[in-house]
Amino acid sequence: MTTESSKAPPLYPKTHLLAASGIAALLSLALLVFPSSDVEAKKTTLSLELESPAEQLTQDQDAADAVQATNEPATSPFAQIDNSAEDTQETAQAEPVPAPAPVVEEKKPASHREVIVTKGDTLSTLFEKVGLPATSVHDVLASDRQAKQFSQLKHGQKLEFELSPDGQLTNLHSKLNDLESISLTKNDKGYTFTRTTAKPTVRSAYVHGVINSSLSQSAARAGLSHSLTMDMASVFGYDVDFAQDIRQGDEFDVIYEQKVVNGKAVGTGPILSARFTNRGKTYTAVRYTNKQGNSSYYTADGNSMRKAFIRTPVDFARISSKFSMGRKHPILNKIRAHKGVDYAAPRGTPIKAAGDGKVLLAGRRGGYGNTVILQHGNTYTTLYGHMQGFAKGVKTGGTVKQGQVIGYIGTTGLSTGPHLHYEFQVNGVHVDPLGQKVAMADPISKAERARFLAQSQPLMARMDQEKSTQLASAKR
Repeated sequence: MTTESSKAPPLYPKTHLLAASGIAALLSLALLVFPSSDVEAKKTTLSLELESPAEQLTQDQDAADAVQATNEPATSPFAQIDNSAEDTQETAQAEPVPAPAPVVEEKKPASHREVIVTKGDTLSTLFEKVGLPATSVHDVLASDRQAKQFSQLKHGQKLEFELSPDGQLTNLHSKLNDLESISLTKNDKGYTFTRTTAKPTVRSAYVHGVINSSLSQSAARAGLSHSLTMDMASVFGYDVDFAQDIRQGDEFDVIYEQKVVNGKAVGTGPILSARFTNRGKTYTAVRYTNKQGNSSYYTADGNSMRKAFIRTPVDFARISSKFSMGRKHPILNKIRAHKGVDYAAPRGTPIKAAGDGKVLLAGRRGGYGNTVILQHGNTYTTLYGHMQGFAKGVKTGGTVKQGQVIGYIGTTGLSTGPHLHYEFQVNGVHVDPLGQKVAMADPISKAERARFLAQSQPLMARMDQEKSTQLASAKR
């Protein structure tokens, strides 16, 4: 039973339904084969937008970086791309794009090079090491007469080069020692040579030493240079025989001039004052320059340290044979008086004149070999035998000063090894040089005594104070 509210859909003839289905199928086929222009356009646009995803991502990243650089928050990458494009367009409208600046070649800085002289180096090889042609050496040396000093190279010497941006030498500098340096600076005509000498500051320095081996070794340990040690031996050489008198436990104190540059000790001057204790006896010496400009050493109370003769003509030598009237000769093998003292020392050791005198002989003399004989006034004569050779300027008929080097230790004549044979005569009679008493020179004059004491007393006081301080520090 059918109600009115549930009416069935109208029924169409079967033929109509079949016709409608066929028309729908034909329309669908037509749309597939012949698409509309609108649909085609939409498909093409979509294809272009998706054609380069990498390019889209790059734009997105640039926009994000721009926002981050200005500390502005980013919203969407696409929005930033749009904003950047708009900003660029506005900027282009507001300000004209400037023309590209001309490319300027960057100037190379000047360079500094340093080389150390090694074995076999020449100025040419050093120039090549820093990239300079060897031909430029001639230009440098010919530019100034003194420039040749740069060719006098020493092992370990440092040369400093300043080169221009185009590789040309503008300055050459070298330090010769702690006080002197030389330079060559380029100018319009070539190079200008300059020698610079630093002026050191002079101050006084103190050393104290105790002898427990040789004087030279003990002095070196105390900080005394070899030249100052030789000076000290010369100062006390009138009273102390450094060949045979030195004993373990002997002491010395020295105040000397020290030359300083930039806080570094670069040299020494003379000994200002010294004290030497030998076998329990103490000798003092003070350097004093009188009003005439003559310098000498005196005891603390003003007596001259200088005697008529020094005790030992060879520093730090060993006595190998003493004065004897009955010694057996080592070569002749028979008893023969040894009328002198033999000082054994290395070949070439300097030999000094015992006093001022005239050279009676500088030549060969029998078994003595190369010999120097000096006449000192009318009373004294000294002889120096077996020399290797004579010092420059020492010749028969000439004169020498006390302490002047007159020759060198050798083995000429009848000698078994390098040594000096030293004789001392008084009025033509041989005496033992080690036991000979000699006269003292003149003391400080009365006119200069007060001035001398004003210098000597502070020096003596300083040595006492420095020694006490050093000993106290050693006990801590």
